[in-house]
Amino acid sequence: MRKITEDAIRAFRNGQRFKRGNTQVFVEGDAHKTILHPARILCLHGSVIAEMDNNGDLWINDAGWQTSTTKERLNGFPTVNIHQKDFEWFLNGERWDGSRIKV
Repeated sequence: MRKITEDAIRAFRNGQRFKRGNTQVFVEGDAHKTILHPARILCLHGSVIAEMDNNGDLWINDAGWQTSTTKERLNGFPTVNIHQKDFEWFLNGERWDGSRIKV
């Protein structure tokens, strides 16, 4: 796992703001685009790929970009295991189209 992913996931889990390169973590009350977000969000290239709501539930999606970087960032979460086979993504062993899902 890349250092940027480790640092971003740590910040996300601890509720701390983070920005490095193409990766950013926002926390409750931060404005991103035009709406207020849940307790925490993880953005890659400005697209939301992970959210934690106020109940502590983690929601992920690929934001329409099934790239190795998106996969690498999401795999930084302990409850996420994404792999690719024959151009299809699998999330925790189940075929996944990248749409928003609670993990």
